[in-house]
Amino acid sequence: MFTAFARAFKTPDLRKKLLFTLGIIVIYRLGAHVPAPGVDYAKVQQCIDQADSGGLLGLMQMFSGGALLQITIFALGIMPYITASIILQLLTVVIPRLEALKKEGQSGTAKITQYTRYLTVALAVLQGTGLVATARSGALFQNCSVGDQIVADKSIFTTLVMVVTMTAGTACVMWLGELITDRGIGNGMSILMFISIAATFPGALWAIKESGKLADGWIEFGTVILIGFVMVALVVFVEQAQRRIPVQYAKRMIGRRSYGGTSTYIPLKVNQAGVIPVIFASSLLFIPSLIVQFSNSTAGWATWIQDHFVTGDHPYYIAVYFVLIVFFAFFYVAISFNPDEVADNMKKYGGFIPGIRAGRPTAEYLSYVLNRITWPGSLYLGLIALVPTMALAGFGGANQNFPFGGTSILIIVGVGLETVKQIESQLQQRNYEGFLR
Repeated sequence: MFTAFARAFKTPDLRKKLLFTLGIIVIYRLGAHVPAPGVDYAKVQQCIDQADSGGLLGLMQMFSGGALLQITIFALGIMPYITASIILQLLTVVIPRLEALKKEGQSGTAKITQYTRYLTVALAVLQGTGLVATARSGALFQNCSVGDQIVADKSIFTTLVMVVTMTAGTACVMWLGELITDRGIGNGMSILMFISIAATFPGALWAIKESGKLADGWIEFGTVILIGFVMVALVVFVEQAQRRIPVQYAKRMIGRRSYGGTSTYIPLKVNQAGVIPVIFASSLLFIPSLIVQFSNSTAGWATWIQDHFVTGDHPYYIAVYFVLIVFFAFFYVAISFNPDEVADNMKKYGGFIPGIRAGRPTAEYLSYVLNRITWPGSLYLGLIALVPTMALAGFGGANQNFPFGGTSILIIVGVGLETVKQIESQLQQRNYEGFLR
């Protein structure tokens, strides 16, 4: 692997791409530490150690690389773009116009990408306004005595400047990701997401060591590292697993030439939904705690929600979280993979699955196989999301921002594998040995 890295840097055009990607990453991380105008950075640092970053807030903090609670110019990070991409993907199934654009090929995809950019900016304005309003009121750091003083000037002008700055920061992050995609290595947005999550690991791991009680925390630290390696190995194994449906194309005579007669396969991944179900479930479970927070009620129902659905280690929370992940896994697979469309395309080009008739029987067979492999995939997602929470609750890490948690591990491993494969393919084009040999 290290030899492959050396050969990659010896190749001029590949070296330029790698160095360009590293340069963009440095700019992104620098922007994540530049405070937004109007923010008292000293008071932010005073309060940040006492912040409770669970649930949806923890996800946004993770995707921003720790910049959210520091209220920097890149505080919103890549989260608005992720949300916009998911919304557009869901709307593609519902709105015929978007579905028609998707089928138009490259021009339609470019139009959908443009819509995603517009929606990203709109969501950035919305999320930035919410973050600034929360910071001004002191609700962002509820347990901090100076939480309401981190934005000293509460005028409308300062608020607008902060919102515009954060929105511009989100647009800049989106632009940096697209630059990596065009001129660097890998998918730019995925790379920035990878860097954001990886940037939170050292601090979180060291916090576990500092809060540990066995042998000055080194036993807890070593246990977390060991569990992390086991989780990574499991995720790599399952993410690479797929069911290959064989497809045979019949020969066709066009003029004097024969076309077709080839064999291929349809790869159906065990985890077809990726990390989306975990994000959906985490976002949905944040709603009860959000209702309690803004209602300021002391009624019995509010106390019950506070006791059962705010902390991530309660059995009720764990059970509902697991069920939601399984449900959203099936839901997302159902809207992202259309067996009828795949069967029609195969029939149009003379393809068939051996032993299965073309048309409706092929669609039913694909649907049957997809449901069978989605079950273990959804259960795997639920276990990956919950095992760290249950096993490491004693270390004070039972929240969604805990290192080696389900969301972070799935993204880190998935992006890492895809990036390595892209470098591997470019090395093989130059007759070099790749990473996977």
